[in-house]
Amino acid sequence: MTAGVEPRRTLAEGLATYFAENGFPPDGGYGARWAFARLGPVRTGLPNTGARRRAARYHDLNHVVTGYATDLRGEVEISAWEVGSGCRRFWAAWLLGLSAMLVGATRWPGATVRSFARGRQTRNLYGWDYRVALDTPVAELREALGLTQATSVRPGDIVRFVAWLPVAAAASVVIGLASIVTAPWWLRAEVHRYG
Repeated sequence: MTAGVEPRRTLAEGLATYFAENGFPPDGGYGARWAFARLGPVRTGLPNTGARRRAARYHDLNHVVTGYATDLRGEVEISAWEVGSGCRRFWAAWLLGLSAMLVGATRWPGATVRSFARGRQTRNLYGWDYRVALDTPVAELREALGLTQATSVRPGDIVRFVAWLPVAAAASVVIGLASIVTAPWWLRAEVHRYG
């Protein structure tokens, strides 16, 4: 569970706490030109496109309602949960989520499958009215999304998880290529950040 997010608080209050606890800027970094991620010791960047910013806003809301952490394992788990519950028309969420899910399939297969199965049995906030969601108490959203019910891994969840793996591999290639192609620009931004 994300520490400090009281279920009685609104999602907007929980989001502010989530940003502060994780060292994110007050706007979540949505206005930044580049989005950076760390895979173990390697830090990589991608352009913070409109599609990525749009998906990130909902992804962060999903972090607050689910309580998944923002370390690598937590990102893998929430990504598998989002893929399992569906990212609707948020193509950046599909690409990034599938790519992270592939990492989870190799590093934490059990936890990743459990998160994917949980997603198949619950819902997420992609496609919700953003403003309405922010004004809703976290406990109410958890109930509406089915997050208060127990879930288990069913045989069909495993079959669907395995079926997604080739797509996840393709998504990982796309993300990797995008990071390589844009490396001269995001590396320059990194140098300025530390220079």
